[in-house]
Amino acid sequence: MKALIAPARWAAIRLFAMDVDGVLTDGTIEIHSDGTESKRFSVIDGMGLVQLAKHGVVTAWISGRASGATSLRAEELKIPHVVQGRTDKITALKELAATLNLAADQIVYMGDDHIDTAAIRWAGIGVSVPDAMPATFAAADYVTRRRAGQGAVREVCEHILAARGQSPHE
Repeated sequence: MKALIAPARWAAIRLFAMDVDGVLTDGTIEIHSDGTESKRFSVIDGMGLVQLAKHGVVTAWISGRASGATSLRAEELKIPHVVQGRTDKITALKELAATLNLAADQIVYMGDDHIDTAAIRWAGIGVSVPDAMPATFAAADYVTRRRAGQGAVREVCEHILAARGQSPHE
């Protein structure tokens, strides 16, 4: 069992960056015979990200594969930083941190696979989902109770907002 994260660490967060497939979705990608794809995103995760933005927390998606479905969902939620087709997640995260003038301890990174592990270790709070790959799970400071694509992202949003004394319902 992972140790609890002190509220002060959650309160310091200014950027919540995350992988997409296997974090915002259950990791399933449906490829249709016409070449289109579809993914399932959780509405409650989306609402959590919208609430974070309302309270001044920046959000970012860093995905190893480019996807039209990801682009559409990010646009709908007004995610300001969407990086696709980058498997070097740690480099992408550090570049984003430098652009935003943020230190590692102001960042949460959430992922589920080996390409997320270095970013999870570097971030002030590294998060994985319960069914992450073993090395990624082991690297995380916090493991969500909820599964990927089923409210795991919202769980992290709630921790950040609660630690800042902000209700997600405001």
